[in-house]
Amino acid sequence: MTVETQNRVIKQHLIDPEICIRCNTCEETCPIDAITHDSNNYVVDVDICNSCMACVPPCPTGAIDNWLRVVATEAYSLEDQFSWSELPAEQELPADTVEAPANANGAAAGAEAATEAVEDVTSELEGVPSTGSGASIPPWSAAHPYVNLYTHKNVATATVAGNYRLTDAETDNAIHHIVLDFGELPFPVLEGQSIAVFPPGTDENGRPYHARQYSIASPRDGERPGYNNLSLTVKRVTSDYDGNPVRGVASNYLCDLQKGDKVRVIGPFGNTFLMPNLPHSNLIMICTGTGSAPMRAMTERCRRLTKDRAFNGKLMLFFGARTERELPYFGPLMNLPKDFIDINLALSRAADKPKKYVQDLIRERGADVLELIDDTNTCIFVCGLKGMETGVLEALKDVVEGAGRNWSEVHAQLKSQGRLHFETY
Repeated sequence: MTVETQNRVIKQHLIDPEICIRCNTCEETCPIDAITHDSNNYVVDVDICNSCMACVPPCPTGAIDNWLRVVATEAYSLEDQFSWSELPAEQELPADTVEAPANANGAAAGAEAATEAVEDVTSELEGVPSTGSGASIPPWSAAHPYVNLYTHKNVATATVAGNYRLTDAETDNAIHHIVLDFGELPFPVLEGQSIAVFPPGTDENGRPYHARQYSIASPRDGERPGYNNLSLTVKRVTSDYDGNPVRGVASNYLCDLQKGDKVRVIGPFGNTFLMPNLPHSNLIMICTGTGSAPMRAMTERCRRLTKDRAFNGKLMLFFGARTERELPYFGPLMNLPKDFIDINLALSRAADKPKKYVQDLIRERGADVLELIDDTNTCIFVCGLKGMETGVLEALKDVVEGAGRNWSEVHAQLKSQGRLHFETY
């Protein structure tokens, strides 16, 4: 090994364990499996990472965007990173080190390059497609979001102002509407953002539970207008995706909360899944189950603006559930004026109706969907289980190609303009 190789300096990509909320977005996004995790931390393998930046824009907290200058032969191992409770301070480098234009795997790297890749919004707007199915930038007119005001070192405390079940008591799908009041503590949020809640107790290894992330279901001026509060839509988890019995730690904690209880919260998170901020904006909202939370926030924001004649755009909602009794906010939703919002309910297990999914209704309403897509004032928001993402994209593709258009071009344009957003889990 030459002296130059031995003392080569790289900028190692690391994840900040104090900010990370363990949402798994980075690991799912990484195209080369450089990110992994254990019960404690999410980590980046220096021998695999090529600094492609695919993981950086989708991270809701910014925990992924950390780069430390280290001597290549002394790069932090996975074992080092798994053991951390905070990022190490950058060490003073030996005098004979050599700055490398590449990382340990020979790919272009560097904090400067990373920053440029994330912040070069101009290139995005000129048509460079973003990573993944949705946009990595917000609608250009969206209000500026506050993020990470409260972290693991600076946890906010909210008081439960209300907790009631949204779905019919006869169903086994228990979804709760929970209102958290922050009192005098500043906690500004925008529609589409999320928070994370710390459930009390410890895991099987004796460590405190990590915070769990939930989308905010109320508009920016509060669940009650003018009050410093917000709401969450939480499903009580009693089984996994395969139907095996399991008790969701955070969901059961939240659903069991009583008025007056204290809750530890960090956030807010999210700087791309944000509603446009123009009075003539149009929203296509596609959701299932608790994915209705951000859609409720956006719809209520528009409803309040409409009362003051400050909103005149179009709202189109595709909402999926098994039955009407398992559809959260069904009553208030159906009371909204028909000329205010175009509601399309996809019920997969209704006794008196054929089985429908949101993608079926998107195809049925294809002409109206396409008209809105062609309007540059329209943004599309999709929220729900990860499995719905493919179906929605295929339905949008069918709508566009059915009109003789090129879906790849339209899709790339929607992403580059910050007009197509996914929040799936």
